[in-house]
Amino acid sequence: MDTRTTAQAFIQRWQGVSASELATAQTFVIDLCELLDVPKPHPTPAQDYMFERPVTFSHGDGSSSAGRIDCYKRGHFVLEAKKLKAGAHTKGFDDGLLRARSQGEGYARALPADEGRPPFVLVVDVGTVIEVYAEFSRSGGTYTPFPDPRSHRILLADLAKPEVQARLRLIWTQPNELNPALIAAKVTREVSNQLALLARSLEQDGHDPHTVAAYLSRCLFSMFAEDVELLTKGSFQDLLLKHRASPDTLQQMLRILWVDMDRGGFSAALTEDVLKFNGKLFKGGSADGYSLLLRPEQIDLLVQAARANWREVEPAIFGTLLERALDPGERHALGAHYTPRAYVERLVLPTVIEPLRAEWANAQAAALLLAHEAAELEAHPPEVKTKKDFAALDRHHAAVRAKWTEARQQVKDFLHRLCTLRVLDPACGSANFLYVTLEHLKRLEGEVLNQLNALGDTQDALDLGRETVTLQQLRGVELNQRAAALAELVLWIGFLQWHIRTNGRASMAEPVVHDYGNIEHRDAVLAYDRQEPMTDASGKVLTRWDGATFKPHPVTGQRVPDEAAQVLQWRYVNPRQAQWPQADFIVGNPPFIGASTMRAALGDGYVDALRAAWPDVPDSADFVMFWWARAAALVGAGAVQRMGLITTNSLRQTFNRRVVQAALDGGLLASSAFSAAAGWADAGAGGAGAGGAGAGAVAGWVGAGAGHAGGLMLPNAQKSAPGTPHPGAGVAHLAFAVPDHPWVDSANGAAVRIAMTVLGTGPAEGRLLTVQREQASEFGEVAVSLAERRGLIHPDLSVGANVAGARSLQANADLSNRGVQLFGAGFIVTRQQAASLGLGTVPGLERHIREYRNGRDLTATPRDVLVIDMFGLTADAARQRYPATYQWLLERVKPEREQNNRATYRDNWWLFGEPRRVLRRQIEALPRYIATVETAKHRLFQFLDGVVLPDNKLVAIALQDGLHLGVLSSRMHGAWALAVGSWLGVGNDPVYVKSRCFEAFPFPDLDPAGALAERIRSLAEQIDVHRKARQAAHPDATLTAVYNVLEKLRSGEPLTAKEKLLHAHGLVGVLKSLHDELDAAVLQAYGWADLSLPADTDTLLARLVELNAQRAAEEAAGTVRWLRPEYQQAGRGEQVALEAESDPDADAPDVGALPKPAKVALAQRPWPTGVTEQIKTVAEVLAAAQRSLDLDGVAAHFSGRGRWRDRLPTLLDTLVALGRARVAGGRWVDAGL
Repeated sequence: MDTRTTAQAFIQRWQGVSASELATAQTFVIDLCELLDVPKPHPTPAQDYMFERPVTFSHGDGSSSAGRIDCYKRGHFVLEAKKLKAGAHTKGFDDGLLRARSQGEGYARALPADEGRPPFVLVVDVGTVIEVYAEFSRSGGTYTPFPDPRSHRILLADLAKPEVQARLRLIWTQPNELNPALIAAKVTREVSNQLALLARSLEQDGHDPHTVAAYLSRCLFSMFAEDVELLTKGSFQDLLLKHRASPDTLQQMLRILWVDMDRGGFSAALTEDVLKFNGKLFKGGSADGYSLLLRPEQIDLLVQAARANWREVEPAIFGTLLERALDPGERHALGAHYTPRAYVERLVLPTVIEPLRAEWANAQAAALLLAHEAAELEAHPPEVKTKKDFAALDRHHAAVRAKWTEARQQVKDFLHRLCTLRVLDPACGSANFLYVTLEHLKRLEGEVLNQLNALGDTQDALDLGRETVTLQQLRGVELNQRAAALAELVLWIGFLQWHIRTNGRASMAEPVVHDYGNIEHRDAVLAYDRQEPMTDASGKVLTRWDGATFKPHPVTGQRVPDEAAQVLQWRYVNPRQAQWPQADFIVGNPPFIGASTMRAALGDGYVDALRAAWPDVPDSADFVMFWWARAAALVGAGAVQRMGLITTNSLRQTFNRRVVQAALDGGLLASSAFSAAAGWADAGAGGAGAGGAGAGAVAGWVGAGAGHAGGLMLPNAQKSAPGTPHPGAGVAHLAFAVPDHPWVDSANGAAVRIAMTVLGTGPAEGRLLTVQREQASEFGEVAVSLAERRGLIHPDLSVGANVAGARSLQANADLSNRGVQLFGAGFIVTRQQAASLGLGTVPGLERHIREYRNGRDLTATPRDVLVIDMFGLTADAARQRYPATYQWLLERVKPEREQNNRATYRDNWWLFGEPRRVLRRQIEALPRYIATVETAKHRLFQFLDGVVLPDNKLVAIALQDGLHLGVLSSRMHGAWALAVGSWLGVGNDPVYVKSRCFEAFPFPDLDPAGALAERIRSLAEQIDVHRKARQAAHPDATLTAVYNVLEKLRSGEPLTAKEKLLHAHGLVGVLKSLHDELDAAVLQAYGWADLSLPADTDTLLARLVELNAQRAAEEAAGTVRWLRPEYQQAGRGEQVALEAESDPDADAPDVGALPKPAKVALAQRPWPTGVTEQIKTVAEVLAAAQRSLDLDGVAAHFSGRGRWRDRLPTLLDTLVALGRARVAGGRWVDAGL
């Protein structure tokens, strides 16, 4: 016989227990573990599963305090146990559980960063209830009721249910198995693969891809409808099976079914009534292709797809996979990775949900405060001794009712706000961001309704008169027609999933689907009257290579562009900025296209029209920055509360960062767009339209006829000092940022690196998250661990020293440049090929076939190749002097260059695309120069011989003195370059952006002939010689490999057998000692020997920023500390600017910026009249104080008349109950400190 405690015995034992929390909680958890058949807590050195787990709260004033978690299991849960005296479902009981939840979340936040936050918080009232809250992204979001607000509370009696026990057992053993996104991902992927097979088969039968996509969309919605019982369970699948042998009958039956689903009523196809579904999906029943004629094997594929559990399909990824399945051009990527839901949530939460939860916290606190006051008033009625006292009693009862009504109204007001706000994704794709937003809005709505019910509101939650969150509030703009249609489908499937899971099938009103028109199929950044084919002066229509079609070259056999594959070049008539639908929040993932590839991807006509419509967005900015600039302008103008967008991680680089800087300084103005006459572009009518919360905060968005609305005032266009906000402009702040994060391109599944930024109104600090660890998981998702810092987030997405505000220095000007950019692999030759072309036999050819190095040559194994460099020769001269070499280029370079959109590249095909004229002048008189790989894991500098031509992926620095090599090779410059540079690629390697890393770097002021300068020079020469000697002796001792070992030595990690061999071959111990001595000497040169690196990196950066400002001031006064005066003072700097203008990849000059104040001092303010505003304002006072305050200290921030102070103690206690403040010894402090 099983001796384990049965569920019934467990319930009987704990029902009505009245002992204290401390006496009962641990026994309750132990008994619960026995019931669930899971291991019990036990003390271990790792403290990973135990009772009374100690944690430390770190406060903003530098102090700390201790706490203990009732029960903790690492990676699983924090459990906070109470034994509340009040009975279940009373106000006191709910308040107690609310306090316990806040306490548990506080413990989760206080856990060490290396442990991460557990996915679950459990709140236990011993013997009564277990509440379950989850946060699966584990990145700092709010724990929300799990699985939903209606079923997260497990009563003691519910523990008899097997499904409840199974849920709790997984929380103890495999919590990720409960993650809805992971559960649904497998189902969704399988379904998408099946639909892709069917789509391919139908297209092979000659059906148009758009017709196929629409047909399959109707099929899959029907599959979903039968699984959630909006159609009779199994009816669609039965229809397929019944008519499998008669495809023509099935074709007609499906047509009949879908027409009936559109209008509702009796359906002959199913021989029963069907709901009225309405919407766009089932319209057009008489059109050709509405229902397709299938073959039996194609019907089998449909049946196979219909057998999937469509209840479990994950809308957050379904749209992406379905789009790939239905798009012939993207179907190859179907098996590739998709953007995980957790990544989407990482942006949606801080952009939309966290601000709303902050508002809800204020409204909830106000409601609870008023409820407390009502209860107190109700408990002390006046005595009734005479007839007159009855009138006083009536007034008392009326006052109590008014208090309760006011408490409920606080919640209803927020519910109205929640149900009328609008969220816009201006590049919505298949709506994964909008769907995730919808789900979180519905979760929050459920919590609000629960609170309303707890306050005694008796209105049925399903009452049709009550406001509710609907799809009407979610708006999107999408250029791809198929994706726009799928977006609506995905949103409706997601909405219906949530509605039925929460409210049941019986609650479904008709029509089931509405055509809100909230997803607009159009361009989000460019509007125009019409497109016309471009023509040349003779009237000939212009075309361009399609960028995708290749053919083998008849001589070389190499893949070259197929010149026959041409597409039209279009001219856009009357181009202007496109309108956006009105919204309160903007969130999304605009397309990733770099400035240098926009013309190839979009066409000359489109790019020219775009630049004309957006004259103030720099030409060097990426395509995504047009979305970012528009959204930021709307935030700055107060029209949008927050915007959050995904961009490439090059956002921090100068050419994009200038737009960010302008937004933070208030320089992104939506001038004429926000005049009273401009108006909003409203998508769809109804409750979430003009009457929504926030409408009219600013009198309009960009109108179609607004001309150059948007007037983006970038720093280089300001008439005031750089960094100074434009008069009257509203400044903004970065409320949240992740500078570098893995991502998956939605179109092709490629792994990329992105940045997340959330912009909010006004000056404030923000949350900066940085990736600490990345670990591959199922389906290609990279699970990331994040660390968080709070503070003023600078335009380069950093917190701390404002390195982004550093200015380029004249002292460093005209010395650094990227190497030549070939634009044609045919320029590169081996030594044998060079000899066959005449090197060594043809006079003068040695000047045109040169030594050549790229990044891999320096950091890994050199390729030992040469490059054909015809710089200085015309095509005729090259052909006459070196015919063999000319023919080589004619066959291997010209075919590719002929299809290039840039005329200079196309016409000068025998020359490098970017020959770097200035670089050649900079290094022509030098026997050697310094070079570093632009994108590399380790920031290393070395000397290259003056005859070597550097590749575009090298940054050449025209200095030959070992003193300069030593300073650049020090940890000081390495820390600076890491802070001000950028990051690139899937490997997330640092990028050396020369305009920031070199030109703004202040070198130490040293006598070049002094002893310390000579010491630095000698150490740098020794390092350079040592590395090259070890590489020559041991080819495996590449720089990357050697410095990987060096980093391990510095960290104290043990070396592997391979690394020990590299340590011996590279003599890495010697190299480390040289670097250590060099670092010490350079620190001494700055006068900063008190610093210890890397521990004092923040201090170092702050001092370098300060030194940069001092040098800039000196230069403004006429004193320049030239690094190479004999060259720099020769008047050649102007040439650098000229060449930079011709290079789309060149760094834009940085105008610098003035640091902004980190804090705005709080002055004494009038005591607010509204309860919600009182809650909000007192919470702001605690947050700004950065220390604990007593009652008088809080009150000192306010002025007012009457007895306003009487409410303060209850108000502060309410903030404590909600986890927004802590109290000890009669002093209150913000919970985040």
